Amino acid sequence: MTDYRIEVDSLGEVKVPRAALYAAQTQRALQNFPITGMKPLPAFVWSITMVKRAAAEVNRDLGLLAPALAAAIIAAADEVLAGQHQQHFVVDPFQAGAGTSHNMNCNEVLANRANQILGYAIEAGEKPVHANDHVNMAQSTNDTIPTAIRLGALWRLDELLAVLRRFVEVTRGKAAEWDDVVKTGRTHLQDAVPLRLGQEVGAWATAIERQIEKVEFAAAGLRRLGIGGTAAGTGLNAHPEYHGRMVATLSALTGFALSESDDLFESMQSMQDAVFFSAALRNLAMDFTRIANDLRLLSAGPTTGIAELTCPTVQPGSSIMPGKVNPVLAEMLNQAMYHVIGNDTTVNLCGAAGQFELNVMMPVLAHNLNEALQVMIGAVGAFTEKLMAGLEVNRERAASWLARNPILVTALNPIIGYNNGAKVAKLALAQGKSVREVVLELGLMEAAALDAALDARAMTEGGVRG
Repeated sequence: MTDYRIEVDSLGEVKVPRAALYAAQTQRALQNFPITGMKPLPAFVWSITMVKRAAAEVNRDLGLLAPALAAAIIAAADEVLAGQHQQHFVVDPFQAGAGTSHNMNCNEVLANRANQILGYAIEAGEKPVHANDHVNMAQSTNDTIPTAIRLGALWRLDELLAVLRRFVEVTRGKAAEWDDVVKTGRTHLQDAVPLRLGQEVGAWATAIERQIEKVEFAAAGLRRLGIGGTAAGTGLNAHPEYHGRMVATLSALTGFALSESDDLFESMQSMQDAVFFSAALRNLAMDFTRIANDLRLLSAGPTTGIAELTCPTVQPGSSIMPGKVNPVLAEMLNQAMYHVIGNDTTVNLCGAAGQFELNVMMPVLAHNLNEALQVMIGAVGAFTEKLMAGLEVNRERAASWLARNPILVTALNPIIGYNNGAKVAKLALAQGKSVREVVLELGLMEAAALDAALDARAMTEGGVRG
């Protein structure tokens, strides 16, 4: 027995692995594009298969696809949607433009599996379900792939929002726990007026809450589907009711609130909705990068840095320095967010590269958008549970830095004036003394009034001192 079978397409014969559910066109893509060894991510396999399943149902109901063939295609699709046969989706994301190889990979897998369900061996000469005529009925790569891009992102949306809301929940909890910790504020990486640690950390939670709003807003555009435009937006070879029925069927199958496109030509020409959603992920990555950097700085030390926060110890930090512990989860988050930002750059460039009735850069756009979601979900989830949930405050260190902060003199401006305040700050810094000591030595204020004005906790509530 050979370990391959012979498949035939319009270009001739092709050797295909005997056990593969795919056929000639997928095999040609494997031979032509041995680029990275990567395969379609699960979100893409799920979304393109969902389109095929819905199409079989709609074309059956329109009287265009025999019920027995539709039932077999639907059964095959349901298996894939349940996680089976993933090993047969094999085409590299870097491939010919538009994603024809992705589309045919799915068509061939579903056709062969449907034929098996109907009792036909893969190697049978004549089989009832055809990849193009039946699985791809009323479709083109040109409207299938944009629809799959949208559905794939929506498939991960709730998962993304859940990890973001979990971060907000944990961070809000820390902010409440630490609201009594008064510490030195820092601007320009230099000492500034005091604030409470709860205020500082609470702002991280607020930032991500606002990012959640932007992600949800950007996702709304993904719900508008252009399926039914077929090759160029005209709907050639699709029933006049196909577009509307596909949107309704996909809404029912996925549970997503989907809507019809009011311009099928625009939906095929422009990738703006996917690009806009990717930009929301990039913006989210920006804030998480900033938060991770703050954590790395605030936990720096532990003996020679700020060290106001202590990260959980999750692994040794050095192969040569015993006892060293690093903020590894924050470092991971930085790297992950840089990757998401890079993904967005690719998505943006792909979106700009469409010509006329089609954007041929969709395969790598789809991959980068799905990968950005996967990285964001995994990275934020790990960061929240393994770092934020176990983050601790060093109250003594925070109090020590605050006591030595010459910028506390800012609260005395309304009383002694800016120029005297600058003089006090310089002397305190030069002589290693506290602001209180210098003000009393210069006779600028009485002790009781000075102590009231230098109440650091009161400073965190704002207002005018004195």
